[in-house]
Amino acid sequence: MTLNQASNQRSDNEPKSAITGSIKGSFHSYPGKLIVLEGTDGVGRSTQADLLQNWLAVEGYGVIVTEWKSSQLISRVIDKAKSKNALNTITFSLLYATDLADRLHNIILPALRAGLIVIADRYYYTAFARDVVRGADPSWVRKLYGFAIEPDLVFYLKMPLELLLRRIITTRGGLDFYESGRDIGMSTDLYQSFKLYQSQILLEYERMVDEYQFKAVAADDPIDTVQKTLRSVVRELIGEEAPQVTVKNQGISSPETGPPQIATSESKAS
Repeated sequence: MTLNQASNQRSDNEPKSAITGSIKGSFHSYPGKLIVLEGTDGVGRSTQADLLQNWLAVEGYGVIVTEWKSSQLISRVIDKAKSKNALNTITFSLLYATDLADRLHNIILPALRAGLIVIADRYYYTAFARDVVRGADPSWVRKLYGFAIEPDLVFYLKMPLELLLRRIITTRGGLDFYESGRDIGMSTDLYQSFKLYQSQILLEYERMVDEYQFKAVAADDPIDTVQKTLRSVVRELIGEEAPQVTVKNQGISSPETGPPQIATSESKAS
């Protein structure tokens, strides 16, 4: 089954969600597929996204990866504002929404139209969790991202908080100011602030599992075990037959042209 055939399984007349206090993006009818990897900081999303991209390319699919806060238009603005601790709840939300809007227009939608698979290392669900913990109204945040299409598949990589904390300290050598929620004054102790902030984000993710039909995956399993789980589910989505993709002058690659430059960003900061 090709990606074109897989996309036809979803009816254009399929009703959109009307869950109280929640607005989902619209379904898309493009020949490509949008696969999202979600989860809090440190669960290994980027590693799994890279492995999944490499596997799909070997299988013959055109595939790109796009990361949270990697827009050429706005990412440096966000970094500058964060360095000055100049973001309040609303401006924090608006800047990150602008990042996704720019990447959606310039990267994600062109790739989907061309029949490619797009792997998003975080999507609007990250905002649904973080912005609410930072004090934003849940309904307002969901309406803010109403411009975005709904993905075809969402993986939620989950890990116990204590293990997550040990992993971040081991791999990064310390705790990040924003990842610990220090900017919103949860605690003057960085360690305690991290636990409070991340525990609330995890709670928001858990609330979204059923609402958005996440495929929950235990991120504390070995890397290859997690990857096998992801590949198994992705196979069900796209089928076994690799599509023939022809792309011209769009800055997007097919399997023959290799990974495009737009697939990566200079920074993987939150």
